[in-house]
Amino acid sequence: MKITNTEIIVLGDPRPDQPVDDWIEARPFLHIHTDIGLIGLAELFAVPPGVAKAVLNGPDSLFGQLLIGEDIVTPQRLREKLYQSLMHASRRGWAVICIGAAEVALWDLFGKLLERPVYQLLGGTERSEFQMVGEAHVREVIPYCTIVSANWDADSVLNEQIEKVRAVCDAGFRAVKIEPLRSTPATIIELARRARAVLGPDRILCVDVGYLWNDVGTAVRVIEQMAEFDIFFLETPFPIDSLDAYAKLSARSPIRIAAGEHSVTRWEFLDLIDRGGILVAQPYPTTCGGLSEAVHVIALAHSRGVLVCPGNWGTDVLAAANVHLAAASAITPIYEYVAAQIYWSPLRRALREVGIPVHQGAVALPTTAGIGLELPSDLIAHFRIG
Repeated sequence: MKITNTEIIVLGDPRPDQPVDDWIEARPFLHIHTDIGLIGLAELFAVPPGVAKAVLNGPDSLFGQLLIGEDIVTPQRLREKLYQSLMHASRRGWAVICIGAAEVALWDLFGKLLERPVYQLLGGTERSEFQMVGEAHVREVIPYCTIVSANWDADSVLNEQIEKVRAVCDAGFRAVKIEPLRSTPATIIELARRARAVLGPDRILCVDVGYLWNDVGTAVRVIEQMAEFDIFFLETPFPIDSLDAYAKLSARSPIRIAAGEHSVTRWEFLDLIDRGGILVAQPYPTTCGGLSEAVHVIALAHSRGVLVCPGNWGTDVLAAANVHLAAASAITPIYEYVAAQIYWSPLRRALREVGIPVHQGAVALPTTAGIGLELPSDLIAHFRIG
């Protein structure tokens, strides 16, 4: 099976005429075409469409010229070819995210070629029988729903997010992450209190403050007051390069500290874990550099007693990659998911219709070959930009 073309498709929502909680302005998706008619799919998160096209669209693009004509023996081999081509150029940032998208699409193709779901091919660590808590551990993975507001004043954060927490509970989800971004300590603590009251004692509650603070003292004070609400993790308290601050907070926090949504390569995660002391690593399957790179992150975290809970503020295309990563991991109790039914975005809802189903707050291990979803031609036609 040889690669015949690489194609960037840019999809987006219609422009809203008022503030909304979730608008996909322009999102690149990658198709890798082959000589036997199979197509591999991936989503590029936080990459400008122009960059994605310059790097991955067709034979004249940076990576397209390196991929077209190649035989897909293993995704790791081609991923390494792309990464090593950057030896004298950028080895971080958008270029690595584009490599990650290419590799996810290659895994999709590899799974289709072998007629296997991708998680079975990733070679992840199986759970020991002594570490299983019920049969569910070996047949399903658990998404956590991320909750954001359309507005960021205190009343909107409290009222809009709690309304969404109720909605995802009614839909059967078992884990939730609230996001009191741009908020005062009082609002953050109050939102956590209200969310726990709605969720009850058995559902998982996480909190993301979105790089809000610069001082450890404030973070410690807020975390100590939130601890009574059984918070599973607190995400990105500081700017991601403030590793000393992460280390000082992690040493004092009664709640796990999580980070890594925009981190690329295993080496940045190694810094976050060893220098920053985080206890939850959050690689995006494409952003970190691909599914193979995410497996390396899992291996580093596993040996250090750290959880890996993959991130995703993308669509169900990126969520599908997360499902396979979680299924291949022994240290992934939950992965991030955007419940399209509670957000405005028409594109997100359309992709939910073709995504991997969530049933009673869980996803059964996929049986479909590859990643597990395709972009229908009518969906592309309806949402295509440019």
